[in-house]
Amino acid sequence: MNIAANNGVWSGSWVAERLGVELVGDDGLTALLGLALRRNPRRAHLLVSNVLGKHVPQSPAVVYGHGFALGRRVRDLLGEREAGQAVVLGYAETATGLGHSVADGVGLALYLHSTRRPVAGVTPAGGFEESHSHATSHLLLPEDPALLSGDGPLVLVDDEFSTGNTVLNTIRDLHARYPRKRYVVVALVDMRSPEDAGRLTAFAAEIGARVDLVAASSGTVKLPEGVLEKGQELVARYEESAATGVSSSAAASGLVAPRGGAAYGHSPAPLQGVALEADYQSPYPGARGTARPAPTHPQAPDGRTTPHLTRVDLHWPPGLPDGGRHGFTPAHRIRLETALPLIAARVAEALPPDARRVLTLGFEELMYAPLRVARELEALVTAEVRYSTTTRSPVLAVDDPGYAIRSRLVFPAHDNPADGPGERYAYNVAGAGFDAVVLFVDSAADTPELHAPDGLLDRLGAHAPYVLLAVVPSYVPALPEESPDMLPEPLRGPAFSSYPAEDVGWLLQDLSDVTLEAPTEEREEAIQSGGAHYAESLPVEYQPSERYQALFHAALETSAARIAQAVGVVTETVLAERSPRPVLVSLARAGTPVGVLMRRWAQFRYGLDLPHYAVSIVRGRGIDANALRWLAAHHDPRDVVFVDGWTGKGAITRELADAVEEFEERAGVSGFDPEIAVLADPGSCVRTYGTREDFLIPSACLNSTVSGLISRTVLRADLVGPGDFHGAKFYRELAGADVSVAFLDAVAARFAEVVDPVDAAVKELAVADRTPTWEGWAAVERISEEYGIHDVNLVKPGVGETTRVLLRRVPWKILARAGAGADLDHVRLLAEQRGVPVEEVGELPYTCVGLIHPKYTRGATGADGRAVNV
Repeated sequence: MNIAANNGVWSGSWVAERLGVELVGDDGLTALLGLALRRNPRRAHLLVSNVLGKHVPQSPAVVYGHGFALGRRVRDLLGEREAGQAVVLGYAETATGLGHSVADGVGLALYLHSTRRPVAGVTPAGGFEESHSHATSHLLLPEDPALLSGDGPLVLVDDEFSTGNTVLNTIRDLHARYPRKRYVVVALVDMRSPEDAGRLTAFAAEIGARVDLVAASSGTVKLPEGVLEKGQELVARYEESAATGVSSSAAASGLVAPRGGAAYGHSPAPLQGVALEADYQSPYPGARGTARPAPTHPQAPDGRTTPHLTRVDLHWPPGLPDGGRHGFTPAHRIRLETALPLIAARVAEALPPDARRVLTLGFEELMYAPLRVARELEALVTAEVRYSTTTRSPVLAVDDPGYAIRSRLVFPAHDNPADGPGERYAYNVAGAGFDAVVLFVDSAADTPELHAPDGLLDRLGAHAPYVLLAVVPSYVPALPEESPDMLPEPLRGPAFSSYPAEDVGWLLQDLSDVTLEAPTEEREEAIQSGGAHYAESLPVEYQPSERYQALFHAALETSAARIAQAVGVVTETVLAERSPRPVLVSLARAGTPVGVLMRRWAQFRYGLDLPHYAVSIVRGRGIDANALRWLAAHHDPRDVVFVDGWTGKGAITRELADAVEEFEERAGVSGFDPEIAVLADPGSCVRTYGTREDFLIPSACLNSTVSGLISRTVLRADLVGPGDFHGAKFYRELAGADVSVAFLDAVAARFAEVVDPVDAAVKELAVADRTPTWEGWAAVERISEEYGIHDVNLVKPGVGETTRVLLRRVPWKILARAGAGADLDHVRLLAEQRGVPVEEVGELPYTCVGLIHPKYTRGATGADGRAVNV
């Protein structure tokens, strides 16, 4: 059987000849539609669209192009102003992707599709019945209850407009709740009779609203008397043939022979249809299509009899809806458009290189995301790419060029549907000659039933040597929560910090009046002996000498452009992959200057005014849970992007991931993405970074005087209660030495000159493999053992961490990469001032590594804290 093409035969001729059904209308009508039969007490025939991407595999460019073109016509009809106020509503399950494509064509319209999947905790904003459908109830579950309450036009999209009953039911329900002045009905084909057209006109007058219609083609279906009964009889005859083993073509012609014999005047044709249907015993009666003994799996190229099954990691943007079930905004669309090339590239990489014909198969209501990926894939690979989706709708399958449904796969539902288990179907997949099938499901449907021996993956594996599984995270709106405990508003400058108030809000409590400083040596001894945690006190703030300050300014002059480029790259990556309007949350305090610079880049490049907060995270104690609670109450956690200056060995990266997971489980909040965005990632610990080079970031040279005059954060039980933010101090007395804003201004002044290299770097990163290798952690473990330290917490890799060792801890020695230049001038100066040896090392993945004294006591090192050789 070859169903790749019908050889010029209209795919409705089989039904038309046997039932007398006739399509009358535009010249292009039969190109858009074929006919099939289904078991349905309301309607025997099924109009099968050739351009919808549901039952008939089609070029994704053709499928998307038809929907987008309809959306453009709607925009022209409404005009720019009204189009910008429109809400587009698609019908489940068949028109979810079509409606979304129409919304894209309209432009700035919000999109929502109806659904048959109830979601716990989400209150329906409406619902309606589809009278002729096999599954009649539709729910409207927008995340934003106000989505449907505006007075702009409502655009209703379905694949076909047959009687108009569904549209009437929808408008009647929604107009009673959310009245508006204008509706536009959109369909691929308008097949209403003159009487049905008159009912819609009368209804519009009744509610006092304008109702327009946009369709790609129009016509009518002429049905002879008794067609419903005749169609049901034909389906029953077909089912009998399936049960007795008679060919579908003989059954359909009425020439049914006894079991095992030949029909009169007819040679017994090979049994046609879907090979695996006979295996699956459905708990529900219904049309089963043709059946034949189950064949063996097609042999894979390597000689195996089971197909290759590959799971493709799409790197779907966190928090991006998988479709319009709960609403899809223009901002969501921007995020998707930005992510699509990389997502499609990942699918392309997973395909067999010799694939000539590839099917991207969506899942019921999940039509739009796989369609858009398929359209991108079509431009990336040389193989012929086709697109269709699975469905709930039972349709008769007949292997005849004049019939629209040539084959049928039957498999059990695999998304735990609310209406119970049942059969699901994929049409025109078996026998179509696909070398590979890429199945898209949402995570709610990635269940044991999907992977079971009789599940969809198994069924697909019988008909394609390669099956790829791509799982899109199921988007579930955050449920309403009880009001959090009353927490104070963020602290802001100039009352707290030397940064302008709009640059950052500190989710901290002010401990400026508390004496927290202790000599470095005393702190080190207490920390290493286990007598105190490093966050329970503060080191005495280092006061830089004139020579050291000169080094800082020289370093800033030479590295400002380099830093500006890294700021631009990491900010553009965040906007493209994480959120178009992120909430920047820097890890105080090293991350705070970076967060401010990222905010300034977004203002410089796009005019965005991004929220920015600083929060405390403490190694071994986790992130400030009250700060997370405040963020969740004031922002969507999915928009939160944690920011830090650099990665060393990745300890804070892991700390944050563990802390966020624990917080979400305990607090019942979800959506925070714990991956940090950093300026520099020399340790290869994250995917979102400005550079992976280990170079001097001048803000690492100083402490509070380059960080808004704020101390590192404090967490001590007698100062920070269960309902408090972590604490910090504002060193107002150091204002004369403050270079915090000067540092920001010097870097921001170089933004304009680095735009082109930033754009080039972002394009390279978009297609690069940025999977963290954690090579920094491996290097630290090796150094810890080689130098007899046996504690990775005392090994601080990278320029930034080495500087911290020299400023805050008791250093033992510094390892410097042989040949390292000016990036280490300040490190050499600090080491000289503290009497710390600098040892050059040939093979070092970092520019330098700071080693904290491994067995520190004041007796071992001297009361002045100078290191001694051990």
